[in-house]
Amino acid sequence: MALIGIDLGTTNSLVAYWSEDGVKLIPNVLGSNLTPSVISIDDNDEILVGEVAKQRLLTHPQLTVAAFKRYMGTNKVIKLGKFEFLPEELSSLIIRSLKNDAESFLGVKVEEAIISVPAYFNDTQRKATKRAGELAGLKVERIINEPTAAAIAYGLHQQKDETNFLIFDLGGGTFDVSILEIFENVMEVKSIAGDNYLGGEDFTELIFKHFLAENNLAETDLDEKTRSNIWKQAEVCKRQLGESEKNGVISCTINDKLYEWKLSAAEFENIAKPLINRLRLPIERAIRDAAINPDQLDEIILVGGATKMPLIRSFISKLFGRFPSCHLNPDEVVALGAGIQAGMKQRDAAIKEIVLTDVCPYTLGTEVAVQTGSGYEKGHFHPIIERNTIIPVSRIERFYTISDFQEQVRVGIYQGESRLTDNNIKLGELVVNVPPAPAGKEAIDVRYTYDINGILEVEVTIVSTGQKQSIVIEENPGLMSEAEIKERLKALEALKIHPRDKTENRLLLARGERLYEETLGETRNQIAAALIEFENALNSQDEKQIKKIAKSLSEFFERLENQQQF
Repeated sequence: MALIGIDLGTTNSLVAYWSEDGVKLIPNVLGSNLTPSVISIDDNDEILVGEVAKQRLLTHPQLTVAAFKRYMGTNKVIKLGKFEFLPEELSSLIIRSLKNDAESFLGVKVEEAIISVPAYFNDTQRKATKRAGELAGLKVERIINEPTAAAIAYGLHQQKDETNFLIFDLGGGTFDVSILEIFENVMEVKSIAGDNYLGGEDFTELIFKHFLAENNLAETDLDEKTRSNIWKQAEVCKRQLGESEKNGVISCTINDKLYEWKLSAAEFENIAKPLINRLRLPIERAIRDAAINPDQLDEIILVGGATKMPLIRSFISKLFGRFPSCHLNPDEVVALGAGIQAGMKQRDAAIKEIVLTDVCPYTLGTEVAVQTGSGYEKGHFHPIIERNTIIPVSRIERFYTISDFQEQVRVGIYQGESRLTDNNIKLGELVVNVPPAPAGKEAIDVRYTYDINGILEVEVTIVSTGQKQSIVIEENPGLMSEAEIKERLKALEALKIHPRDKTENRLLLARGERLYEETLGETRNQIAAALIEFENALNSQDEKQIKKIAKSLSEFFERLENQQQF
């Protein structure tokens, strides 16, 4: 049985393992290390995952979804055709695809995985990620923070005994900044900060909305296909600006009118200032919480595909007065670290054992009533575990009744940094019965335990009776019981998953359909004719003929895409 490390990303996902030659990435069925985190449903109600699904974002937007990681841990229902999914269920389909790729590559059954999450993911989001792994048929005993995984990958390449890292992790949908110290064989996380709703997608959206505004177009007037086409071109424009080109270009036809629009690097930098300012605040908080001077940082490490933007690298260079490190591929470094962690868990003798200490990213506490001149005022936040406390950690606080003959105590569980619970996130609530007594005579001990996976457990003890009650977070959005997990697992297993051995052919068809919709005139006719020829070859089931025409078709599509001037 093999143990794998998974980087479950907003834009792309990867899988790695530890071999006798070190950590290795596992390619998918198409030979790529990156599997797009995209799901689609075809006309036969088959599930399409990865690159094939990504091609359908333009042609079948109503049946395709991406960037659902942003909704992990919420009760948001995503409808695809006649199916409805929670975000963790869609993530489980990505994980199942990675698991199948790993089993095919390694030739053994894979039953366990270590999955990375943004460091700033809260308790609910971490549990949802763990459930996604379980719904994919994997045992998930360890969740590892993405910046920690990246630091592990970099840490094994360091020659110095003591190194201070700042990990700047900007992915497709989330942003984390972590400060870590490696001393001998101990890696200690000093502080974490971030923004779960800031990533590369937001920079694409910025270009998308700027294009609409500059051309007096209203998003509400666009159909789904047109919107998907403009979004895709905004992505291309962003990449062009990242490839040292002077301008990014959007060129598309809307209601029979051709729109051609250019965006310069200077203009992009100007309109992106609000997003850049949002990046600055978590960096400042992490440095402040770590009680470290920026000059004491040995390396600034870039992680995540969005850090490839020159805009981001320029921002970091100006902020710290030096160039950041990015000699490991920022798209792959988290998966490499997760794969190394898998090797550590297997206690491979070839790996220098690293002791990891992590921290709690948020302050965790409960709601209390505070005495005022007119009595008691509810809604105040009482911290129990403060942010950036080293984990695993267990803290206990004692609370007393405030009313005569009070029979119940309501324990609200919150996370956040505000002194008022209304401004923090409610994770759940537990109501416990206490013996009636005069105010202040009955007490409860509330214990918060936060483990290495970032999972919070709460236990309440009635002091006078010794009776204990463990927390059940009843209002935790998206939470499923063990029975519900088993039921959903059966439902997901019953879904028709597109066969792996037909993926390359299906990708060619999906790519052709997308190009057909993007082009006009004679080129469109040529694509249609080529697709018909390929479909006829597929129907003939002549493998030699299929391979020959597939090769020719792929080269034709490659030439077309190289000729397109976006």
